[in-house]
Amino acid sequence: MSAVGSGPNSTLPGDPPGGRRAVAVWGIGVSVYFVAVIFRTSLGVAGLDAADRFQVNASALSTFSILQLLVYAGMQIPVGLLVDRLGTKKVLTIGVVLFTAGQLGFAFSPSYGMALASRALLGCGDAMTFISVLRLGTRWFPARRGPLVAQLAGLAGMAGNLVSTLVLARLLHGVGWTAAFAGSALAGVVVLVLLVLFLKDHPEGHEPEPFPHHGAAYVRRQIAASWREPGTRLGLWVHFTTQFPAMVFLLLWGLPFLVEAQDLSRATAGELLTLVVLSNMVFGLVYGQVVARHHEARLPLALGTVGATALVWAVTLAHPGGPAPMWLLITLCGVLGACGPASMLGFDFARPANPPERQGTASGITNMGGFVASMTTLFLIGVLLDATGDDYTIAFSCVFLLQALGVSQILRLRGRAARRERERLVASRVETAHVPA
Repeated sequence: MSAVGSGPNSTLPGDPPGGRRAVAVWGIGVSVYFVAVIFRTSLGVAGLDAADRFQVNASALSTFSILQLLVYAGMQIPVGLLVDRLGTKKVLTIGVVLFTAGQLGFAFSPSYGMALASRALLGCGDAMTFISVLRLGTRWFPARRGPLVAQLAGLAGMAGNLVSTLVLARLLHGVGWTAAFAGSALAGVVVLVLLVLFLKDHPEGHEPEPFPHHGAAYVRRQIAASWREPGTRLGLWVHFTTQFPAMVFLLLWGLPFLVEAQDLSRATAGELLTLVVLSNMVFGLVYGQVVARHHEARLPLALGTVGATALVWAVTLAHPGGPAPMWLLITLCGVLGACGPASMLGFDFARPANPPERQGTASGITNMGGFVASMTTLFLIGVLLDATGDDYTIAFSCVFLLQALGVSQILRLRGRAARRERERLVASRVETAHVPA
């Protein structure tokens, strides 16, 4: 049966106790994710500098982020399988080594090709962090805390984005490219030491039951069983539809859009990017609390976020007479802040649909959604900018196409996922009732 109940107050046999020890151990895992996000989003504040340093156009610049996300998305299912098989600590350790090496390599890359290879290595390591942190949360906290714990993990990631926007941007323009990126790589070394010394996969007495692994047959079985669950597929499409507008904006195209299309200074553009991150953190706390208390609010929150994002983007892009007014750009950045927390709701559909031994695989499938959408949008925007002579209105209009695709799939799957979730909830209550006192 699922390790995570469908209702906010569901408690199943064998639930971990949580407590201060859980917070401390989980906090180490979250610190790894925090650093990974700093490295992942570092290109967002260095996009224009990278274009000058490597003498590349918009399409080539977008290739940095596309390749990074391609590796990230492609690694999600393998990483989920590795987490289910090897445990959190081993996978996180590999991830830290890889993304730190990638950040360090990016600092010293003398050419566009080597810089691309470094971002791919960074993406590979980054791919191993978030699923591992989600798994760590399910192993250390009671099921009823799942939505809030997941949102707090996402909040820590946005704090990393904030550091990238505020600190790394200043370092970049203060000490230069090499010193800024190489100096930031030291954070990877710090979290690696903490991880190796103090992190544990699970509390004592809550070891997972042995589960047989039989090579390729095991891999096929895990993927097929996770994919058969409508909740897993619904989670993937919720993640796909909600995450990418803000991800694309923060990861690469937000700063050029605000500077080149909206005639803002870099300082003002940086403040608006910071607003996206701060808004994300506020929405993360609100969404986590709402879903923890009202589980049925997941889908309305997700669809409401998509609708609000589409509306504010349409108004901004369609604004006549040159750059949009500041109040509208502030509204845009505030609404974009809801995209990250809304994407976390995808895991709240996949988690109760899968048993403990499939949580990593199911999370990997779900996590692919937003990054595939982001990668596609990054590519389309770069190509359209080159084709239209930097017409951002046309280029950013591709956002609506992916949102329409995602919403259609969410509406198609929501009924089946809800029925399966109700069946699992009834079965878990029956199981709980038969546990000896």
